Amino acid sequence: MGAKRTHIILPEELAAGIDAIVGQRGRSRFIVRAASDELRRQQQHRALEAAGGAWKDRDHPELARGARTWVARMRADSDQRLSRGRRAR
Repeated sequence: MGAKRTHIILPEELAAGIDAIVGQRGRSRFIVRAASDELRRQQQHRALEAAGGAWKDRDHPELARGARTWVARMRADSDQRLSRGRRAR
């Protein structure tokens, strides 16, 4: 990945806090990592917003009683299968 030099202005307290953790020589790497994480988060948020309404309840009748009920049933089914497998040995 290429790099581009840029000039940013940080509040003194923020720069001091970063330096206290990573030192002045690690400041750029820290800021790049933080900015990359935030960029990914905002891109994901935009993608989720764009996909809003893609989920249709009619396409997922198994969740009509709520996700918690569905997960509990799936776990119970799994436990029953494991129990049957142990008894077969």
